[in-house]
Amino acid sequence: MKPARNSLWSRVGRYVACAAAVAALAATVGFLHWRHEQPATQSQSEAQPEALSGVASDMRHNASAWTHREKDVSAMLGDIRAHDVRAIGVSRDAILVSTLQGDKYYVADHNGAFSNALLLGDLKPDGAAPYQLVWLPDANLRTGLARWGDTFDHIRDALSLLLSVLMLGGLAWFVRREMAGGAQLLGKPPVLRFDDVIGAGEAKSALADVRAWLTEPAQFTGMGVRAPCGILMTGGPGVGKTRLAQALAGECGASFIAITGSYFSAKYYGVGIQKVKRLFELARKNAPTVIFIDEADGLGKRTDTGGGPVEAESNRIINQLLAEMDGFASNEGIIIVAATNHPDNLDEALRRPGRFDRTVAVRLPDLEDRAEILRFYAANLKTKTDDIDFEQLARLTTGLSPATLSMIVNQAGLVARKAGDRHVGATHFLEAIKIARIGDINGAERALSDDERTRIAIHEAGHGLVAALLGTGVLEEVTILPRGGALGVALITKMQDKYLYRETEMRNEIQVLLGGRNAELLMFDEASSGAAQDLQEASRIGLDMVSKHGFNADGNLFSLAALPQQVAGLQLKSAIEHANALLHELNDACFALLRANEPVLRAIADRLLEEETVPGETVYRLIREHAAKSAAIAEANEVIEIAAA
Repeated sequence: MKPARNSLWSRVGRYVACAAAVAALAATVGFLHWRHEQPATQSQSEAQPEALSGVASDMRHNASAWTHREKDVSAMLGDIRAHDVRAIGVSRDAILVSTLQGDKYYVADHNGAFSNALLLGDLKPDGAAPYQLVWLPDANLRTGLARWGDTFDHIRDALSLLLSVLMLGGLAWFVRREMAGGAQLLGKPPVLRFDDVIGAGEAKSALADVRAWLTEPAQFTGMGVRAPCGILMTGGPGVGKTRLAQALAGECGASFIAITGSYFSAKYYGVGIQKVKRLFELARKNAPTVIFIDEADGLGKRTDTGGGPVEAESNRIINQLLAEMDGFASNEGIIIVAATNHPDNLDEALRRPGRFDRTVAVRLPDLEDRAEILRFYAANLKTKTDDIDFEQLARLTTGLSPATLSMIVNQAGLVARKAGDRHVGATHFLEAIKIARIGDINGAERALSDDERTRIAIHEAGHGLVAALLGTGVLEEVTILPRGGALGVALITKMQDKYLYRETEMRNEIQVLLGGRNAELLMFDEASSGAAQDLQEASRIGLDMVSKHGFNADGNLFSLAALPQQVAGLQLKSAIEHANALLHELNDACFALLRANEPVLRAIADRLLEEETVPGETVYRLIREHAAKSAAIAEANEVIEIAAA
């Protein structure tokens, strides 16, 4: 019934607009008719006695009988001299002549030049006019194309006036539509439920109170408990904030209105405030209602910098929103759910208790949830179910959002189609994951020289070898096939999702990043520009370690994050020095580790040059063989030393 109400109002609005246009057209035609008739009425009442002769009256009221016959001036002068003229009518463009014989004709006289010169002179004293002279100021004596010209003039005047009226009406309609806004209810409450949303267990638990308030408010009011007014959901893009809001409305059977933070912006002054009012009026009429504001940081913050009318209008919009959220009893049955990736950009007043008084963090899915999400989306594909290990795929997608997982499943289908296969298999999913995490294979290897390919092989072998030796994750493969913006990749995945990192783990991460550069130094005695991105990331981690996490060699525990942003920059010099010292220490440790395993490094690089891609299991096997050989050599040396002793 709610969409019907909306469509009814839309039809009523269209009918009103059509009626206004018809009324404007009628008023225009009436005005032109009045303008055409009014002078004639005035001339009749002012210039003519109450009783006119029959001929003169005919000339005034209907001059068409004279327009069918035209004569020249000489004929008219001959009739005048012969005293054969009963009446002469003078207009702006012609002279109408009625003879005693009953003839009726006209003489063209543009702008009245001839009549002024010959017919309208002063009479002699005691003189009497031999005919009746009639002034016809409004007689339409034009013929042929001239008559059509008058018609076109009237049509032009009517259209110009009508166009002005329509433009004003259109502007009024457009402003009214802008003030009403584009917020609309869904045709029916969402059918989505919490069970249909995979993962997000913490967010579901936090939304349970809201569901109870909308379904059984008596439990709260009976205890004097106030329900939350607004829910602020935070989290990265694609984690499922919109689906959770729809599931909340579906759980409660509530109406659902979805807008964005930019919905309130408008071209005209005051329209944004009217949009806020219209939104809450619509929600109250259809309560219970869930209002979902996506990208809520688009509302911005109130400022007092005097930045001009734009900032002033933004402040007024936020103030109106705050006032509507403080509607007390009038807002019962209305829950506002806002979603943002940048909660710090929201105005502080929006986050105080009584407004967005509950913050729900929507986290990335864990290992089990990722496997379930992949199964859910893969159900739409023709897959080899016995060939796909979704748990293994979930381990390869650590840190990816549900939206990215959906894209990976679809990308796997595209990879299978490109390969000419009719079913999607594990290899297609693996390639899709690489495309999502690293990028697609490009043709950059065609432009690489042999020396560059060798350097890239050594560089990526260094990354993979250090990662495998330090156990920072599972080395899946090492490749020198360019993907995305990288000329080579060492694909490392985590065994499980991590939210806390120990100092040792962060030190190992930095060594893995420095592994490629140190491998080049070990094999070529110089590094290349390919390590620029690695140094940038290693520097970021090192700076965080010494400036935020307290991992300083001198025991300094002060965190620069506690300082205001404008002051923290002045204190970075000391932190950079400590971070640089940490990087040098870890760089030396990484170089020593690679030197001790130089044969394995060479073996991995040789295989990369031959096969372009080396599986992680091959790297682990080479490490085990080298360790066994080193142990055998050490044991043999020990035996020799004992024998020599």
